[in-house]
Amino acid sequence: MIDILFKHIQEKVSLSDQDQEAVQSFFSPKKLRKKQYLLQAGDVCKHLTFVSKGLLRTYNVDDKGDEHMSIFGWEGWWISDFNSFLTGEPALFNIDAIEDSELLLISRSDYEALTLAVPIMDRYFRILYQNSLITKERRLMSSITHSAEEKYLLLVESNPQIIARIPQNLIASYLGIAPETLSRIKKNLAFRK
Repeated sequence: MIDILFKHIQEKVSLSDQDQEAVQSFFSPKKLRKKQYLLQAGDVCKHLTFVSKGLLRTYNVDDKGDEHMSIFGWEGWWISDFNSFLTGEPALFNIDAIEDSELLLISRSDYEALTLAVPIMDRYFRILYQNSLITKERRLMSSITHSAEEKYLLLVESNPQIIARIPQNLIASYLGIAPETLSRIKKNLAFRK
């Protein structure tokens, strides 16, 4: 499990063998079964979570009971209710497993200790936060400026391997469209080919 994390870290910063040993000591493994919660809205998010294997989703549920997808997290991704993690406020999001998953968790206190013990990890996390902010800005602009079909095509283009793993109703929710609209888009695209 930890090898996937080290591979991800090494894509952004260089870790010595001594750094890797130190980093490993701050994480704890966790397994989730499909549909099992990692976090429920209203609870405090106590961990940043790295997905070593599997697929998770972050979403909230409105007053009508409708789910609104925020993020999917698969191998090599981090997932959390970051506001809750940093502030200790109740989480706004649920996080659960779409597939059986293997995770690495780090608590807030261990996160702080890690960045002090292995300073290059502070740079690693800063790079992640910058990339996350860019991704969120692009998603916001896409939701404002693109049609439903364009949003779907962009998602397929950027994550072709993941589309096959995510149920269509969750993809529709992520795109902010009705499942029937997504079905219509897919039929129209298939017809044009």
